[in-house]
Amino acid sequence: MHDEALLIATVAMAFVLAFGFGFLAYHLRLPPLVGYLVAGIAIGPFTPGFVADGGLAGQLAEMGVILLMFGVGLHFSAADLMAVRWIAIPGAIGQIALATLVGTGLALAWGWSLGAGLILGLSLSVASTVVLLRALEDRNAVATPNGRIAVGWLIVEDLAMVLALVLLPAIGEMLGGHADTHGAGAEGSLLVSVAITLVKVAAFVTLAILLGPKLVPWLLKQVARTGSRELFTLSVLAVAMGIAFGSAKLFGVSFALGAFFAGVVLSESRFSHRAAADSLPLQDAFAILFFVSVGMLFDPSILIREPLAVAAVLLLIILGKSVFAFVIVILMGYPKSTALTVSASLAQIGEFSFILAGLGVSMGLLPGEGRDLILAGALFSITLNPLVFSAVDKALAKLRPGTYGEKRLAGLQAQLTSLRQRMEAREAEHSLQIQNLVDLFPIFADLDHQAREDLLMLFRPRSATPGQRVIRKGDRPDAAYFISKGTVQVSVGDRLIPLGPGDFFGEMALLSGARRSADVTATDYCQFLTLDQREFRSFVARNPRLREQLDALAAQRSAMNRDRPEAAPVPTI
Repeated sequence: MHDEALLIATVAMAFVLAFGFGFLAYHLRLPPLVGYLVAGIAIGPFTPGFVADGGLAGQLAEMGVILLMFGVGLHFSAADLMAVRWIAIPGAIGQIALATLVGTGLALAWGWSLGAGLILGLSLSVASTVVLLRALEDRNAVATPNGRIAVGWLIVEDLAMVLALVLLPAIGEMLGGHADTHGAGAEGSLLVSVAITLVKVAAFVTLAILLGPKLVPWLLKQVARTGSRELFTLSVLAVAMGIAFGSAKLFGVSFALGAFFAGVVLSESRFSHRAAADSLPLQDAFAILFFVSVGMLFDPSILIREPLAVAAVLLLIILGKSVFAFVIVILMGYPKSTALTVSASLAQIGEFSFILAGLGVSMGLLPGEGRDLILAGALFSITLNPLVFSAVDKALAKLRPGTYGEKRLAGLQAQLTSLRQRMEAREAEHSLQIQNLVDLFPIFADLDHQAREDLLMLFRPRSATPGQRVIRKGDRPDAAYFISKGTVQVSVGDRLIPLGPGDFFGEMALLSGARRSADVTATDYCQFLTLDQREFRSFVARNPRLREQLDALAAQRSAMNRDRPEAAPVPTI
């Protein structure tokens, strides 16, 4: 096969097989993620048949990591995390510590190094947020207190793994590996190396927090004002990829950390939902390639060579972590229902485990066998996770109501309800702005929701005082004016025509390109919503129905002026 066709062949076979196995997994009531991993095994070097290019798959996987981390950051809610912080933060840290200790103990018992044990333990300690969210969505449990706790718990795990990805390269040599290309310099003592890494990360995080929320939303607003969906999608991807690449080059932090903070910066913006929706198809595509490339690394013979090791890893993932979480939740004073939900949520591993395993192998810390064990544990745990949740659902149905922990859970429920009400109030206020716009200017009633959102963003406020000339006859057209408050007078010949709230003027000259045909003077304190010429024409071009209404209005005004010359003329400014 020609070299130039390797990329096409790799991507084509990855998508075709991922679709086939993913579709089959869905009908077997398994997460499609299982199918993607199996597709990777099928085109990997350890199975017969077509073998995809591992180097290209690795680069595509890196893109998948960036977009996966960007998606995690984009859905990161600081408010939700703060609401459940008193259980999620200590609980997640405690569970990670216990699972890492057990995983390290297993590795040492197998004769591995301490560094290999640490990588194995960390990889087995963190669950997949993607798998959890899909499981909760299937049960309509995302918005429940138990669901919020589980999601918050996994967010803390994700943040801890992001920190691990930053620190591991700095301490890799001490653990028996070699320096990673994205890590801090190897010279000097461990403390100096870690300090340099932390300073770089702190500098990046500070810059992202201080400048990101100001610069990125402003940039997206300017792009959104163009009305081009492809430009907006491109701008979102440019932010994700640009920050990820720039953070690695300028601050020496990982692509994953840069992408995560790019998503965090966008998460609090009014454009977060649109950014998530527009970038989701590409996120999904590269995430699939990521999971396929992970499957390519899996050697199925590990199931024959080391069946007991695979069983031990799977036992730690499904039973060990669940028991640790159950005990921690109960000790923190929450009811059994919460403990069972969190336990089921943690009974699998996913994307961060793959990233950690890849980093461990690249640094020479983790043997290839360890990566195979982690991949086997992920494959089987994700496959079995729906069964775990089904067992928990049955246990919850049989669980007798009690008083232990219910008061604490009720307090959290009240806090989450208050938070949700504040968020709904902000959304309702924005929706009210849109509805008021339509009520005041019925000409916009036929626009769809996205067009109304765009219009509200495009409007620029202007004001005028009594006697101020707003438009002068003979001027070149600059904007269309929509009156939200106050009154104006339009001077047409020797007649004065009053216009008030809900009326608009100046749009006809923008459409025709002619100069202004009348004077417009404020007779009261006025507030206008204006669209400049370029944005007005662009918006009208994107909404043909609005153009038809404006043309019909112009024709109506011209007909009235022609048929009733004795009456006050209707202005077409």
